[in-house]
Amino acid sequence: MKNKKPMVVLVVIALLVSCFGGWMWYQSEQEKPLTLYGNVDIRTVNMSFRVGGRLATLQVDEGDSIKAGETLGELDKGPYQNALQQAEANVAATQAKFDLIIAGYRDEEIAQVAAQVNQAQAAYDYAQNFYQRQQGLWARRMIAANELENSRSSSDQAKATLKAARDKLSQYRNGNRPQEIAQAQASLQQAKAQLSQAQLDLQDTTLTAPSAGTLLTRAVEPGSMLNAGNTVLTLSLTRPVWVRAYVNEVSLYNVQPGTEVQIYTDGRPEKPYHGKIGFVSPTAEFTPKTVETPDLRTDLVYRLRIIVTDADDSLRQGMPVTVSFNNGAQHDPL
Repeated sequence: MKNKKPMVVLVVIALLVSCFGGWMWYQSEQEKPLTLYGNVDIRTVNMSFRVGGRLATLQVDEGDSIKAGETLGELDKGPYQNALQQAEANVAATQAKFDLIIAGYRDEEIAQVAAQVNQAQAAYDYAQNFYQRQQGLWARRMIAANELENSRSSSDQAKATLKAARDKLSQYRNGNRPQEIAQAQASLQQAKAQLSQAQLDLQDTTLTAPSAGTLLTRAVEPGSMLNAGNTVLTLSLTRPVWVRAYVNEVSLYNVQPGTEVQIYTDGRPEKPYHGKIGFVSPTAEFTPKTVETPDLRTDLVYRLRIIVTDADDSLRQGMPVTVSFNNGAQHDPL
């Protein structure tokens, strides 16, 4: 019995040590930070001219650093300069026509038409008096019927000419109709719109960088004939820089928009970048084959977009990174 007592004590001690060790292991696992794996995702822009033509110059080449607003290339401007001059001349002619319609007729023109009315009035009076005399002669059977008919036709023609002259005088005095003014104004607006389009087309013969970045691809060379929208250059944007990562459903509650993270690369493992969760996909998807994780690739995961807040030129498109959450996550990493 005396020999069994130490054995019991040893067993109790071993059990206590095992329980304490298990508790310590559990605590360490509970406090282990969540770690994800992803890739740098830098946006690219396919740049093209909004108009077509012959490519005259390209001032940049692949690998060049580009500044926002920098001129990258130009089309042959000749056809667009000609179109602009034609549009300017069309606006000038349409404007002059509109001004004439608004101003109406000059006093000299009105006086000239008034003189035509007086002349037509005198011609009508003479024709009417002659017709009346012919009627008297016809009543006494002193002229033939044809002569009477001819005098009546002459009187009618003179009357019509007088009416036309009076209508023209009334038009000159009253000015142009509102419909004519509206039509002239619409024509002027149309000409100005064509001028604005010609100016925009000429401006679009110059290709400028929308943002700062690095030139990835130079797709064409000077002398090429391009259609509107043909890709000329591909630009990798300097900012923003994102990391695309994936998290499983178990760890999803630790990943919320705005959560701060540390981002490690193989080239600088001791000096992490910093970032924030900017987007968490609302739908699950299968893990992409490019993601290196300890778990099975067929697991369903949720895509994350992590905005790198202190990015530099060392972060390149597609670079693999490790994302660490120092927030006391309670689950194993992906």
